[in-house]
Amino acid sequence: MTPVSTRLIRLLNMVPYFQANPRVTYAKAAADLGVNRKQLQADIDQLWMCGLPGYGPGDLIDFELSGDTVKVTFSAGMDQPLRLNSSEASGLLVALRALADIPGVVDPAAALSAIAKIEAAAGAILDDGAVAAEGDPAPIEAEAAAAVREALRGGRAVSIEYYSASRDALSARVVDPIRVVLVGDHSYLEAWCREAEGVRLFRFDRIVDAHILDEPAVPPKPAADAPPPTALFDADPSLPSATLRISPRAAWMLEYFPMRLLKELPDGYCEAAMTYAAEDWLARQILGFGADVQVLTPQSLAEQVHASAVQALAAYSGLDS
Repeated sequence: MTPVSTRLIRLLNMVPYFQANPRVTYAKAAADLGVNRKQLQADIDQLWMCGLPGYGPGDLIDFELSGDTVKVTFSAGMDQPLRLNSSEASGLLVALRALADIPGVVDPAAALSAIAKIEAAAGAILDDGAVAAEGDPAPIEAEAAAAVREALRGGRAVSIEYYSASRDALSARVVDPIRVVLVGDHSYLEAWCREAEGVRLFRFDRIVDAHILDEPAVPPKPAADAPPPTALFDADPSLPSATLRISPRAAWMLEYFPMRLLKELPDGYCEAAMTYAAEDWLARQILGFGADVQVLTPQSLAEQVHASAVQALAAYSGLDS
């Protein structure tokens, strides 16, 4: 039930991890990678079976599994310096230009410098016929975004003024930065919010002001070590959350909606949390799944779904008469 994006990131990190830690034990690898033994074995099996059509073991990534240790014996070139062809270089340039325009993700000046170096190495020509120079002006970055990135880099707490779109209001809070997270077309600061006493994601373009404090950032270790909560899209602390019971037939919604898996149940069922801005909207979505999705909390949402279902059945009954 783990979101595909989360597992893909973990799989991509596993090969260099095993190369840097040859013959590491399963227990240590699982602890370092933040998974249990069962999930680690599933990830190794997934990597081992990926490759050319037919998907036999060892086509791309091969392992030596000896006793209770793991060693990568073939890495498909993942340990070699990256050599880009022209189309790959072009794709990387497009991605870098996009990142430079998203606040908080990268230093715009550093991104522009990287772009210039790649273009010079690849011989790429800009639309105006000139190769970009490192002296070209970098995109203008908001002072708040720059302050947050500096606080994150220096491990300092930061005081922010944040705009809540759902409440159309500004709030001031002190946060302990953890990391920058990119979700879709927006970047977020993942931080421990001292006011809410929990991890929150703050959209960079909604951080109106930021001041670095003269004190270290001290997010609780479990919060700092946990993977980013991108599946929940909890950017606005005011957004409510519903707990849903989902059948195996509707499990695909975990990949489609902003959800966080809470627990796996017998027979493939699961419980998941889903944030939403409007209860009417979520009620309509849940009705479309029929008996495959059940609202556990909040009670108001469950009652609204039930009332809407009763009204719909009454409407259909009227058509038959």
